[in-house]
Amino acid sequence: MIDLPANWQEQLQNIDWAKVQEKVADYGPALRVIRDTWDRETLAEISQGNLFVSDKMLNDAIAQSIKEDSPVKSVILESKENGRLNVTVDTAKIGKVELSGEVKEFVHEGDKSYMVYRVRERNIPNHGLMSWVFSRVSLAMAQRMVGHLPMPENLPVEIKHNTVHIDYSKVLADSEFGKTMFHGHRLLDMIEIEKAIPKEGGIMFQTKLNIPDDVKDDLKNLLPQKNK
Repeated sequence: MIDLPANWQEQLQNIDWAKVQEKVADYGPALRVIRDTWDRETLAEISQGNLFVSDKMLNDAIAQSIKEDSPVKSVILESKENGRLNVTVDTAKIGKVELSGEVKEFVHEGDKSYMVYRVRERNIPNHGLMSWVFSRVSLAMAQRMVGHLPMPENLPVEIKHNTVHIDYSKVLADSEFGKTMFHGHRLLDMIEIEKAIPKEGGIMFQTKLNIPDDVKDDLKNLLPQKNK
């Protein structure tokens, strides 16, 4: 038997059902985007400040962005324990191009989102090709936190000597994640990425979750558990 408060009929009469329906309608799209982007374990890792993303996950994301008419056949990332991120690009015209370097910065904070990669041991060949490659590398790295991102052909990329600067802020802002609100928060503002550190087998992202504890608890209760 369920115990009901003595005034339960009065409480029911005082509920504004129109507002309840309105809230469900408002949150419905946000919940779908959140569920499609995170599971409970991912949200917990982000809130604790460290999220590990495997090379396999990154390489799969990049592979999905390569079309039949793309200038390259494949892009493979290999993260090393010494902090290096190796990039192997297989092109139709010039064969394989191999780079080894460091992720000097990988940042997302509000409307500021960018990556800086510095190549070691050689200058960057073919700036047009490398712009194409690092556009996909940066967006693949961001996808674990913000879900699927469109792959534009004109992502702002600046190359000086052996340093590549990629600005992916507009892509994030224009994405479904970037346009979605939850509990009055823009999803894009809930998460910060401070740094990306290559480790053996993947990249460790240093993160922050900028939402109140009660909202954080709501999200954990709503999200599915990762399949074991």
